[in-house]
Amino acid sequence: MQEVRHVINDELGLHARPAGLLVKTAGAFGCMIKVRNAAKEVDAKRIMGVMGLGAKQGDEVMFTFEGEDEVDAAETVAKFLQENL
Repeated sequence: MQEVRHVINDELGLHARPAGLLVKTAGAFGCMIKVRNAAKEVDAKRIMGVMGLGAKQGDEVMFTFEGEDEVDAAETVAKFLQENL
């Protein structure tokens, strides 16, 4: 299992555009990808779940990756987070 932690830097938080891109990025991998904040955990491949986190600027989110391609998925998602959020 791989883990990636990230603090949201975008002043708008995890809003619709980056959430959609995040789901698309996560969906490219076969492993299970979960994301959680202080309140709940959701499937990172589901847009409604990701949007439902309500992550705002300054919030920490943690991703967990479990499965065959978890290392590649973790690296790709970590890069996405740094570049977009």
